[in-house]
Amino acid sequence: MIGISDVASYIPPASLSNLERAAALGKTPEFIRDKIGFLRVARKQAQQETSDLAVRAFEALEAKRRIDRAAIDCLVVCTQNPDAHGLPHTAAVLQGKLGLAQQVAAFDISLGCSGFVYSLAVVSAFMEANDLKQGLLFTADPYSKILAPDDADTGLLFGDAAAVTYLTAQPLYRPLRSRFASDGKLSHSIQVPRAGGQLSMLGSNVFKFTMTVVPEQIEACLRDNGLSKDDVDIYLFHQGSKFIVDNLGKKLGLTPGQAPFEAAEVGNTVSSTLPLMLERRLQAGPPRILLSGFGVGLSWATTVLQRV
Repeated sequence: MIGISDVASYIPPASLSNLERAAALGKTPEFIRDKIGFLRVARKQAQQETSDLAVRAFEALEAKRRIDRAAIDCLVVCTQNPDAHGLPHTAAVLQGKLGLAQQVAAFDISLGCSGFVYSLAVVSAFMEANDLKQGLLFTADPYSKILAPDDADTGLLFGDAAAVTYLTAQPLYRPLRSRFASDGKLSHSIQVPRAGGQLSMLGSNVFKFTMTVVPEQIEACLRDNGLSKDDVDIYLFHQGSKFIVDNLGKKLGLTPGQAPFEAAEVGNTVSSTLPLMLERRLQAGPPRILLSGFGVGLSWATTVLQRV
C-alpha cells in the first residue's frame, strides 16, 4: 500500500505586498483582505528555475528526516511551467540535480490547480503496479513566469512555491477513492493564449464553476467512500482566493474552521496549495482529511486521506 509518509515545501523569501500595490492596480485594501485574501504573493528569484524550487523543497524534506537518495525509485513533477521550454522534462532535470540513480522512474504531469489530487492517484497506482517503494511527488508551478505584473486579475493572485510529497509503502495517510472531472469547453477561462504569452483569466467563470460542480463532486466522493460530511475532520480546498474558499465552505454547510483559508502570505501556488496545507497537519493529523483541487483546465479532483 503506497501512501503519504511526509511533505516538505519551499516558499521563496521574497514577496510582493498586495496592499501596497492595490491602488495602482485599481483595488481597495478591503478588496485585498476580504475578497482575494492574499496580502502578499511569494516570488522566486529571476534566475531560479522550476527544478531549483523543487530542489529546495527536497532539501527541506531532508532536514526533517533521513532520505536515502539511492533508494528513491520514482520521481514525478506536476507542473505547467516547466524548466526552460519543457524539453527535456523537468523530472529528468531534477533527477540529475538531486543525483538520483539512473533506474529511477522520472516523468512530468501537466496539470494545474487539480494537479496534486490527480498526481497522488497516478503516482501511488504507478508505484504499486510496478512494485516501487519510495517515490517523490513534486508540485512546482511558478506562475510568475507567465504573469503580467500590471494585470490585477492575475498579478494579485498567484505566488511561487514548491512542495514534495514522500510516498512509501509505510505511510501515515493513504488516499481513498477519488473523483476526477474536466470541462475543456471552458478551458479559455484560465489560459496562456499563445506561445510566449501571458496568463489571462475570466474570474467569473472560475467562481461559477467552483460553486456548482465542485460541491457536487465533493459530496459524490464522500458517498463513494461511505462517508458523511461529519466523518471528515477537515476540508482542505485549493486556495484560489479567500472568497472562493469561504463561499465553497458555506455552500457545503461547513464552518470556517472546517475549511480554512491559509494562503494570505504566499498567494495561490496552484498545485502546491494542498500539500502546503497538508504539511502543517501531517504528523499529528486527524483521522480523515478531504482534499479538493479545482481550476485551470477547467479541471477538478477530490479525494479523502485516511490515517493509517
